[in-house]
Formats: sequence, C-alpha cells, structure tokens
Amino acid sequence: MGYDDLTPQQVLDALDAVGLRGDGRILQLNSYENRVFQVFLEDGRVVVAKFYRPGRWSDAQILEEHAFALELAEAEVPVVPPLLLQHEARAVGHAAADRAQGLVLKGEPPTLALLGGHRFAVAARCAGREPELDEPGTLEHIGRFIGRLHAVGRRRPFEHRHHLDARRDGERAIVLLLEGGFVTPAERPAWQATAEGALALVTAAFAAAQPLATLRLHGDCHIGNVLWRRDGELGDHGAPHVVDLDDAMQGPAVQDLWMLVSGDAATMARRLDALLAGYEAFSDFDDRERTLIEPLRTLRMLRHSAWLAERWRDPAFPLNFPFFGSAAYWSQQTTQLREQIEAMSGGPGARHALDA
Repeated sequence: MGYDDLTPQQVLDALDAVGLRGDGRILQLNSYENRVFQVFLEDGRVVVAKFYRPGRWSDAQILEEHAFALELAEAEVPVVPPLLLQHEARAVGHAAADRAQGLVLKGEPPTLALLGGHRFAVAARCAGREPELDEPGTLEHIGRFIGRLHAVGRRRPFEHRHHLDARRDGERAIVLLLEGGFVTPAERPAWQATAEGALALVTAAFAAAQPLATLRLHGDCHIGNVLWRRDGELGDHGAPHVVDLDDAMQGPAVQDLWMLVSGDAATMARRLDALLAGYEAFSDFDDRERTLIEPLRTLRMLRHSAWLAERWRDPAFPLNFPFFGSAAYWSQQTTQLREQIEAMSGGPGARHALDA
C-alpha cells in the first residue's frame, strides 16, 4: 500500500476522529520517508500529522519511538513528543476493534492511530532553522543537547527498534542492490568488489572497538535534523531541538555525533572536540569510538543506496533522485567507496586528526 489514497480530506477526517478538528487549511511538508502535513485547527493551534510509510515499522517499533520521545520530554530534553490522542477515537477508518486495541501497547499512552490502513501520529508544530555550525558556541551547545539525550537513552535499551549491526546492515544493503539488479552491468564488478572490501574494513573496525556500549539514539542526527530555536525563553544564543525520532535506534554514541563533523581533517577534529566539550558535561564518551567515524560514513553510503532502491517504486523518488541507478551514479559510488577504503586504511587521504 502506498499513499495514493491519502487525500487532504482524509487527513482532516483522521485528525477530526482523534479530537483535533482542522479549519480546512492544510500544507504538505517535505518528507521522503513518510507523508507529513501541517494542519491548522479551529482552536487556533497548528499541528503536524505524520502518516507512517506502510510496512516500514511495526506498531511496537513506532510506539517505542513515541515512548522514548515522551521520556525525553519528561526529562526536559528539548524534543517535540507526539500528542496524546483521544483514547476512544485512536483508531479510525476501517480497522476492526481487535486491530484498534493492537495499536496501543499495554501501559503506553495512545499516541498512534489508524486511518484505513494508514498509521499516523500528531505533534505540535515547532519552528526553527538549521544551525550555523561555525558560529561560536553552537557545536558545544549541540553537544550538550546530545549528551542530555544520551543520558536518558542509557537508562534502558530499545527492545523493538533497529539495533545497528555493521556487518548485517552492510551485507543487507549490498545483497539488496545486487539481487535487485540496481547496479548497471558494466559497473557491477568494480562496485561489488569495492563495496565488499569497504564493508570488510567497516566490520573489522567495529570488531576492534569491542566491547562497545550501545544506547538509545536519535539515529539520524545530521544538521538538517537539528532545528535551532531562538526566543526569549532560550536566551540570546538559542538552543537546538529535534522534532522527529523516526530513525531512533540502538547503537554506539558516536552515531549521533559523526554526521556533524564533516570537512577536512582539521575541521573535523575541531568540530568533534567542540561537540565533546559540551557532550561530556552530561554523558561519558569512549574515545575508542573515534575510530568508527569513517566506518560509519562508509556504512551510511551503502545503506543510502539501498534505501533509494527500496523506495524506487514510490513516484517521489525517481522525481527527486533522477541520477540514481545510472552508470555515472555507480561509477561515482565506486570512487567514493575507494576513498573511504583509503580513509579507513590509514592511507594518504585518512583523517588522522580524528584519532587525536
């Protein structure tokens, strides 16, 4: 099931069924993975409704994400948690009563509802801008925020969410791309050999870092997923917050840090040090995890290609990623993976400064 049957009227009907009556104004927001709408309510509030991609997460995984967000909010970590929906109307559309009961795990608040097969959650609208990482104090502030999030994340593990496993995740991506016929024939031998060689180094790096502590993470903490708010309550400098934990997972702490330290070796080292200056005020950081930054970057490259392949039947993906699947795309991927092999092997392009 896709999103072809999800009309604006159905979105408004869904919110009305859980006690949130729209005034008719609705705006679809950018989101490749889910369908997300900003809806203006008759009572003057503005909310964001997220309709989850069918088949991506189980009910238990979504509800565990919601519980984590509510736990973070209770600990005053600046996240935007899902709203508690009217219990008697949490399931709408054509769901049977027993299916409706299955949408709420025992002991969990009603935060997930159903509309004719589409599961959705609602949160308050929270505006912000992308942070300027080069502004003095910004990275340290973000580091404190992530440290606070991780302090809560260490209280207990995820039971249902994805657990990062470098070998398994990388192998799954490679197999999906090869068996699905996504790699062009002429580029396949070079890409496959390079991808498998890169994954071997990723796996070796994770093995060398054992024993490796894991915790509940944001999971996709790049600059586009950190919003910066500046208002009277937050002071002149402002503060970071996140509005979505859609990729929340169990993994090592560095997974929520490495995407914020791109650039040349000197820039990456400076940014990581700034992040950790704030982070370690709230959470300990195992310096051995510095060696996982390039392996995690490599793993993300493989998984990103697999993600595009998995979503290729969604009309939004060919429209927004027309370069994917072409001979030039796979040639570029091979070159970039070779660069990652060099970086992980300690060659001339390796970013030694991160190991300081």
